[in-house]
Amino acid sequence: MRILKKILTFIFGRLFLVALMLVIQIILLAICTVYFIQIVFYGYLILILISTVAAIGVINNNENPSYKLIWIVVILAVPLTGGVFYLMLGNKRVSKKMRGQIGATLEDTRRSMPSNKLSGRLLKEGEKDLAGQSQYIYNTSGYPVQGDTRGEYYPVGEDMYESMLAELEEAQRFIFLEYFIIEDGVMWSSIFDILKRKVAQGVEVRLMYDDLGTINTLPQGYDRVIRKAGIKLCVFNPFRPRVNILMNHRDHRKICIIDGCTAFCGGINLADEYINRRYRFGHWKDTGVMIKGEGVWSFTFMFLQLWHFSTNENICYEEYRGLNRPQEGDGLVQVFGDTPLDDINVTENAYLNIISRANHYVYITTPYLIIDYEMEMALCTAAQSGVDVRIVTPHIYDKWYVHMLTRSHYKRLVEAGVKIYEYTPGFMHGKMFVSDDKVCMVGTCNMDFRSFYLHFECSVAFYRSSVLEEVKADMLETQDLSQRVTLEDTLKVPFLQRMLRAVLKIFAPLM
Repeated sequence: MRILKKILTFIFGRLFLVALMLVIQIILLAICTVYFIQIVFYGYLILILISTVAAIGVINNNENPSYKLIWIVVILAVPLTGGVFYLMLGNKRVSKKMRGQIGATLEDTRRSMPSNKLSGRLLKEGEKDLAGQSQYIYNTSGYPVQGDTRGEYYPVGEDMYESMLAELEEAQRFIFLEYFIIEDGVMWSSIFDILKRKVAQGVEVRLMYDDLGTINTLPQGYDRVIRKAGIKLCVFNPFRPRVNILMNHRDHRKICIIDGCTAFCGGINLADEYINRRYRFGHWKDTGVMIKGEGVWSFTFMFLQLWHFSTNENICYEEYRGLNRPQEGDGLVQVFGDTPLDDINVTENAYLNIISRANHYVYITTPYLIIDYEMEMALCTAAQSGVDVRIVTPHIYDKWYVHMLTRSHYKRLVEAGVKIYEYTPGFMHGKMFVSDDKVCMVGTCNMDFRSFYLHFECSVAFYRSSVLEEVKADMLETQDLSQRVTLEDTLKVPFLQRMLRAVLKIFAPLM
């Protein structure tokens, strides 16, 4: 009976119904296409022409080659409908109006943010590579490197959760929360209780969560419960049964801002497995950071900007500047966001910069290692140049096909000298880079196509900060708990499994 109940719950759940309607649309589109061909001969020619033009467009656009390849395969495999499907689902080109909005957004960010003059400090200290990295992030995202900011690193979600509760209790003016996943449980209930108390005290509370991220974790109609509590709510990009490329763009950020003075960021969503109150895939290893000081303004502005983009609400950003006292930081901090609506993959390129400029070591943690040729080549080249490149991935996976794709990259990387570790106690969900005791990044961006190309993401880069020492120490301790993947391990993979990995790799940009 329990299994039957689960099946019925799934069948009548919103995710299944919306997915079913999308499938029906696609099937109807295919049927109509075939019917159109049968009735009108010229329809055949028109569809072939559409597919030909689409294929030429794919070849000549500025997309990642791996993304191009899969769509060319689709168009060639089903030339009658492939071009139509690409135009509806694969063409990432946005409208002229939206492109204008994106350009205005970047200019708005630059006007509201301080200049990037502190990159000159890095240059004077002889850190040309760090200065170049900070200038790249500023030029492409609008967010500058800042001082007077203190950082604190959390090696597990439980630690950050306790700090979040304490800081939320101290809120006086406003609280902003932006998360990909929220699930009713111990973590969310305790935070929700604080938010309701704070609203009663006159504190402004805004909550933004991704609709697809929460579709299976919050009860239907829960938005009314949140709004009834006096919380301003934005459900990002509602998941509707309408076939278009924009339904792929999700808000994958995890941000908590209190009074514009304190901000939290990292891989930790508001669900119990992230703080190990619920065990789904063994011990959940996640990480995060708290910052206090001038750098918080970047997070505040980032949140309000996406809120305005999603709701068209007119917001006076300056009203939410924190009353910051300079915080003693022993380095520089650069908070930045990444959007899928432009042609720049800021976070991926920042990762590539770190890898290509490393002289001694690069340590990486990521739940998913679904990378393109350029990233794989950068990692291999660094290792072959004598850089100590280490990557920690999960041993216990959450999605079998994604884990299989992750492992499909092991052989080439290990052959080049990259050291791969799998976190054996459970699931590795932290997204971090640290290199040469000079720079580290902690944020929300996985090393996969969805994070690099389709999601709204955010990160914090620390330059010459003591946070680097904590991140590095935690990574080394995590490696001690992990199993190293040897070349012999990669050669033992059965033939059929290798073939399945090869097929999955072709479709990786769509996963």
